Amino acid sequence: MAYDPRREDYQRLALRYAQSLSKSDPVAAARAFTDFGRRFARDRDTLPQSDADRAFHLVSIAAEVIDYQLPFSNEDKAGALISRGRDLLDEAISLDPQCHDAIRMRAARTNATFDAQFDFLSEGAEEVLASCQAARDSIPDDGDDERVTLGRDIAMRPYRRWMAALAEEALICGRNRRCAEAGERLLERDPSDQADVRFTLALAYAKLEDQASLDALARRYGSIAPPRAADDAWMGIARLALAHKSHDMALARQLLERLIGAYDGCASALISQIELPDGVFARLAVPPYSEDELILAISEATVLLQEGDEKSGRGVLGSWVAQTTAKLYPEALAEAQEVSNPYDQHGGNGPQGGDAT
Repeated sequence: MAYDPRREDYQRLALRYAQSLSKSDPVAAARAFTDFGRRFARDRDTLPQSDADRAFHLVSIAAEVIDYQLPFSNEDKAGALISRGRDLLDEAISLDPQCHDAIRMRAARTNATFDAQFDFLSEGAEEVLASCQAARDSIPDDGDDERVTLGRDIAMRPYRRWMAALAEEALICGRNRRCAEAGERLLERDPSDQADVRFTLALAYAKLEDQASLDALARRYGSIAPPRAADDAWMGIARLALAHKSHDMALARQLLERLIGAYDGCASALISQIELPDGVFARLAVPPYSEDELILAISEATVLLQEGDEKSGRGVLGSWVAQTTAKLYPEALAEAQEVSNPYDQHGGNGPQGGDAT
């Protein structure tokens, strides 16, 4: 996953520090830079930084609080974490009124509905693009191509996160064509897809029952960075959903087994189907092909899994996925029961009348 706020915080200050070193004595500059990591970890206030850098540091702390601590906290701690996250974002905006990440994240916490957040993001997209482009264009070419490239890339990241969030909100709101439009617009500007918007697009094309566009998206995986095959959980679930909708159950089962094979040892997640809150800074940073990634994809795919009325309450596809996985991998069912008890096996019926077998 591309956007780790702590890593980006480090990159921003490393660039600022490198720019402050003397270019006339590269040996001395290199020697001085070896001290950067220690100062960043122990005494970052001694490093050169702008108000925008300070604001982003507060955003990175807020992301840790909201995205990585709050969802796993108990009720006693949740209120304090919510207040801390809000205060950090408010302080970031006071330092840098153009801190688009903080503005977007704060709106996600204050807008009352998904539709309100979608409207907010949609209305602000062009202004954020212009602001980020201006920041990118203001970075001078000092002859260090690698440093200039990274600086200009960092300048555009808030816009990419803004558009990725817009696509996600559109999907949640059922505005699937608007999701596809936002995702394609972002991919056009960033074919390497640092924001991982292709994952959201895969789900949108499945919602639209647009197999041709899903196949075209898979072919574009060759241009992403770092390279990755089109066998991630989002693409797998999207393909599976289209096969299921077309009543090609043999293909659906084959695609389910392929998905389970790509995430070896993680089949229980397809039975539990845990829902997680969306990351406010960006999609949560998790290792590729890990159980965490599969859980994250399943959570985002509830728009597909929970479609239609079904007696288990899971949705037609969600129920089929859980039941078929349980049949194929009984050990995964046992593992899922240990964690969340998704099925009560009294008489073979689930707690809401669903059949586990």
